[in-house]
Amino acid sequence: MFKRIPLIVLSLIFLIALGLMPAVAQDNAPYKDASLSPEQRADDLLARMTTEEKIGQMTLVEKGSINPDDITDLFIGGLLSGGGGSPPTNTAEAWAKMVDDFQAKALATRLGIPVIYGADGVHGHNNLRGAVIFPHNIGMGATRDPDLMEKVCNTTAQEMMATGIYWNYAPVVAVAQDIRWGRIYESFSENTDVVSEMAAACIKGMQSGSPYVVATPKHFVGDGGTAWDSSTTGDYSLDQGVTEVDEATLRAIHLPPYKAAIDAGAQTIMVSFSSWGGMKMSAQKYLITDVLKGELGFKGFVVSDWQAIDQISGNYYADNVTSFNAGMDMSMVPYDYHKFIDTMKKAIDSGDIPMTRVDDAVRRILLVKFQMGLFEHPYSQPDLLADVGSDAHREIARQAVAESLVLLKNDHAALPIAKDTPRIFVAGEGADSIGIQTGGWTITWQGQASDVTPGTTILDAIKATVSADTDVKFDRFGNFKNAKDDAGNLLNADVGIVVISENPYAEGVGDSDHIDLTNPQADLIEKVRARVGKLIVVTVSGRPLVITDELDAMDAVVAAWLPGTEGQGVADVLFGDKPFVGKLSFTWPRSEQQLPFDFKNLPTEGDGAPLFPFGYGLTTS
Repeated sequence: MFKRIPLIVLSLIFLIALGLMPAVAQDNAPYKDASLSPEQRADDLLARMTTEEKIGQMTLVEKGSINPDDITDLFIGGLLSGGGGSPPTNTAEAWAKMVDDFQAKALATRLGIPVIYGADGVHGHNNLRGAVIFPHNIGMGATRDPDLMEKVCNTTAQEMMATGIYWNYAPVVAVAQDIRWGRIYESFSENTDVVSEMAAACIKGMQSGSPYVVATPKHFVGDGGTAWDSSTTGDYSLDQGVTEVDEATLRAIHLPPYKAAIDAGAQTIMVSFSSWGGMKMSAQKYLITDVLKGELGFKGFVVSDWQAIDQISGNYYADNVTSFNAGMDMSMVPYDYHKFIDTMKKAIDSGDIPMTRVDDAVRRILLVKFQMGLFEHPYSQPDLLADVGSDAHREIARQAVAESLVLLKNDHAALPIAKDTPRIFVAGEGADSIGIQTGGWTITWQGQASDVTPGTTILDAIKATVSADTDVKFDRFGNFKNAKDDAGNLLNADVGIVVISENPYAEGVGDSDHIDLTNPQADLIEKVRARVGKLIVVTVSGRPLVITDELDAMDAVVAAWLPGTEGQGVADVLFGDKPFVGKLSFTWPRSEQQLPFDFKNLPTEGDGAPLFPFGYGLTTS
């Protein structure tokens, strides 16, 4: 019988049997059988892969840098949109077509392994114009409402899946210890328990149903504890810096949210840019392999941050060898993927990265793709497109805004405001700017102080809430020169609402040790104070602001954080349709000199005490 079979065929059969050559994929291959367990499917598929196919799965490329044909030719396993990485026409339909076109290239490979497409949906599908933008995490932490958090993250996932994105680089589970950090608003709280509870709820909401969006708790580990002036990245001060704590502190404050995330079903975890113990996190074998994968039992895959592996020493080859041997599974390259692939091939061929480590990494990646349902549902979901930015989704965001507001002061029963108040002055740029209201990570990486996406501003919401007889006048500078009676005399108002705000920022660009009110904003309070009976100040900011000197002039103060697109939620609470329920997720400083707080020795009285402690929040009932 064997005489009838060509020698080359016999040779191929022999090599396959020895495991020296991968088997050709068949339509009835076990990995294509959805009735088998994800583990069985991953093992079968891994056994069929060449070294080049394995390296492709470990490669994560920024979408604007990829030659689409290379997705097929180089077996690319992951693509992403960075902040602002939208298609030329920023609509849900255009997103879906862009991602589906990339996916078709991946499915055209020999084994048909779908690409996993990721984006930073940190407060909604925030790269997509028209998506609902929720409050940033600092506000969600103030709600103390994990059920609402789960609903918010599920809604975000629905809008992402509509566009073919099944991987979200969220939530941030940093336990931020210094409010001067430019990522402070991405943290739920300075309190480990609050972060753990809210992060677990978000992951459950995101990973509900089949298929689902895979959450990515980040940034492992200790990114919220970096020391001022420890960063070596550009002009950053805290971001990507050094976490100068001992291991006991790292474990007590920063590690528990990852245990909570894993217990909630986390399947991917992103490693931090930051350093600990004299070493970049991307090189930390003890923390990644021994603690995360070993001690905490994490079975998913670990991904680097944006070009973060390159920061280890500056030697590209050595850095990749170090990081992957430390337990990294996928590199966010994100640009020069040819260089990365060639480097990995050389490192594997030379034995500097053992094949056992490669197989472990690739199996983890494949396992997640099977678990999430990506093989059965690789494309976008057109039936969800109509829900993107829908009224139903905006109602969830409106509830989140209302619950996130924290009442810091309410003298003379200034709040709630009567809807039939005869005249209301509204001042401040942040009162009428969706861009300021949504902050960073909105349509672009840094955000911008303009109407970047549809939504309801606080001013719009005030006008929609008051009675038809109420005269609402807006002057961003607080001058109200046109508020005059028939005789030409300047008019005063019964109530003034001043919105104090920060311009948008993200990551280390927002690192700042100047968080007191600038002169224009302090002057704004003074000007409006002189023209109104009662003065309400609303802060729209990514962190607590130092308002100590101006506090006496205010009858009421409301922290609204970065509420997102649904400003009606602010008016709902200001005018009493909903109660104040928010509690501070961060300690509010009395002065900049107190920062960073020494939480172990924080006075409760006197000038050294915070202006408002963690957990503070008044009600109007």
